[in-house]
Amino acid sequence: MLNNKLLLWSITVACAGFLFGFDTAVISGADQPIQALWQTSDLTHGLFIMSSALWGTVLGALGANIPCDRFGRKTTLIAIGVLYLLSALGSALATDPVTFSVMRFIGGIGVGVSSIAVPAYIAEIAPAAQRGRLVALYQFQIVFGILIAFLSNYLLADTFLLSWRWMLGIEALPAAIYLLLVFFVPESPRWLLLHKQDHQAASQILHAVGEPSPQHLITQIESEHQQRASENLFSHAYRWPILLAFLLAFFNQLSGINFVIYFAPRIFSLAGLDSSAALLSSAGIGLVNLLFTVLGMVLIDKAGRKTLLVIGSIGYILSLAALTIAFQLSLAGNLVVAFIFMFIASHAVGQGAVIWVFISEIFPNSVRTKGQSLGCGTHWVLAALITLVMPAVLGSFTPTDIFGFFTVMMVLQLICVLWLFPETRGKSIEELGISLSDSR
Repeated sequence: MLNNKLLLWSITVACAGFLFGFDTAVISGADQPIQALWQTSDLTHGLFIMSSALWGTVLGALGANIPCDRFGRKTTLIAIGVLYLLSALGSALATDPVTFSVMRFIGGIGVGVSSIAVPAYIAEIAPAAQRGRLVALYQFQIVFGILIAFLSNYLLADTFLLSWRWMLGIEALPAAIYLLLVFFVPESPRWLLLHKQDHQAASQILHAVGEPSPQHLITQIESEHQQRASENLFSHAYRWPILLAFLLAFFNQLSGINFVIYFAPRIFSLAGLDSSAALLSSAGIGLVNLLFTVLGMVLIDKAGRKTLLVIGSIGYILSLAALTIAFQLSLAGNLVVAFIFMFIASHAVGQGAVIWVFISEIFPNSVRTKGQSLGCGTHWVLAALITLVMPAVLGSFTPTDIFGFFTVMMVLQLICVLWLFPETRGKSIEELGISLSDSR
């Protein structure tokens, strides 16, 4: 049974994921109206409009370990709220592509930092038996944010003049609410121990979240840290968790998930749906994503991380192969929608549910946020590159080519998961940090 304070604090912090998801998906509704308004080329549109937030995300993810370790998880979580709020208001009021891109870049920094700080925080306050589903709350909030963004875009599309400004600006409301609530969560007990040597505060927080033996865990944390404190991330000891984090992030983006989320209306238009049906189908993506993320959360501490990755990989392969054939044979648009929904379900129950949990638990305390930055940085560099080139790719390659490529990548993912990936459920992050670092 989940401790009430643990659940409340985890949900509050995970709300940064709602802003992540909303910010990621909301641009899909502004994509074509903005290009028509400012008359940008495909390359300029991809670089300045569609991928500017993702380049901010790359910077945020790669540098997030610095504020997380120096100023603490809580202070970093507060800063994330400020970045989201500024970005939402600034991008909604922008009058030219450059200003718009800068504001989206700022929001992207918030996304990148949150992808490190939130999983790290929840992993560091959660007991081992509940860590999977609590960290997966972050992914739930991401997909909930995506769903609300798609629904919001659909409802606002014909409601106001220059409705894209309202689509982007409405994010300021949840950003302000998150910013207020996050002031009331405590600091990570592991950060207090390792960076402030505050045993009393750490013990109180561990007791509050239901840890049965806080003093024993504190001893274990300090013992593990003493063994690893002098090593840097790129020492020989961490080559195995580094490889696992890199591969998981690499395949996450080479599944095509951000391509589908960012360009859903265009994909459905290519399948023959009109603009209204395309936007409504995009909202369906958000709903399927949410439902199967909940299923992933239910299963992650029972079936385990590796099992979900195998199930998701098989679903990826089947749905992407079906999409490849559907576009090749010019099948009905409704079939394309169904296969896209199958793809989203496979992602949500597999990679989507697992990635933030797995990367946050495989590194020792001393290098956790650095290791997360490497894995998540890989994820976001690829996401930014895909979004940057995709408008041009859509103009040069057929959907059959694109989905065929993603199918091959997912066959490779399945092979890697079966061959290389360990199971991590039910073990403390100290146990995992030692065993994975010493296992190869």
